[in-house]
Amino acid sequence: MSGEIPAGASPSGVLFRGREESSPARAEYDLPRRDLQKPLNYGIAGLSLIPVRREPSERSEMVTQILYGETYEVTGFLPGWLQVRLDFDGYEGWIDQKMSTPLAQRRYERIRKSTPAVTTDIFSLIPIDQDQNLMLVAGSSLPLWRPYKKQFSLDGPPVRFEGHVQCGAPADVRTFMVTQALKYFNAPYLWGGRSPFGIDCSGFTQIIYKMAGLPIPRDASLQVKMGTSLSFVEETSPGDLAFFDDEEGNIVHVGLLWKRNKIIHASGKVRIDNVDQYGIFNVDTRRYTHKMRVMKKLLP
Repeated sequence: MSGEIPAGASPSGVLFRGREESSPARAEYDLPRRDLQKPLNYGIAGLSLIPVRREPSERSEMVTQILYGETYEVTGFLPGWLQVRLDFDGYEGWIDQKMSTPLAQRRYERIRKSTPAVTTDIFSLIPIDQDQNLMLVAGSSLPLWRPYKKQFSLDGPPVRFEGHVQCGAPADVRTFMVTQALKYFNAPYLWGGRSPFGIDCSGFTQIIYKMAGLPIPRDASLQVKMGTSLSFVEETSPGDLAFFDDEEGNIVHVGLLWKRNKIIHASGKVRIDNVDQYGIFNVDTRRYTHKMRVMKKLLP
């Protein structure tokens, strides 16, 4: 998540989104060493969002979110809590066991091998039964998607989905990414968030790239290690990423470059500001807010 780091966050000293720390959600616990039941070894998000906590407590810091249809491996457990590792980006943390939908290994492996299908509407609804719907946010995954029937299957009967779905990279990937990014305009900043209800800076760039069929890491400190460095803003193209550091040189912020000298990023909210070789110039406060470290081209 890099970006605005809340006071007192990450007391253990782990790097969340930009600051060096040991590892998100690797606190010391005496986990039961008995083997988990096979159906509980794997899971999938059957809710719109599942908060992932740093520690097994509702009061603990939310380090990321699992979106609908994303799978994970269960690596440990405590009463009422599961320690999980997300398949999409390898992130680790704790989730409330009541929010987990367990998967048998065979179905888990089948989903993992299938072609990824991702929702691109900012919000959409799917029917649960005759009386209930479930809201999906942009970037949700549709397991075992069958485009000719407009159906997917989570852990039960096929579900029909009438919204827009992206499988793989679109033809004009840069235009697509900017179009998707602008849908988040004014979405509130939320540490650990990955949805239009609340999102942090690296969650924002990760979800935009996910919808474009290009998986990237969760944290800005890892995203910055990808791609080819660019020396000047004039060399960039829409969809490239810009990274910003603090006085110690730690990557603390990332944003999606748009047209020349414009950047879309999550800082207080998803907003559009000016950018140059010095950093981000806030159009409201008329001052620089983030110091440029490097610009990266991740796309062909």
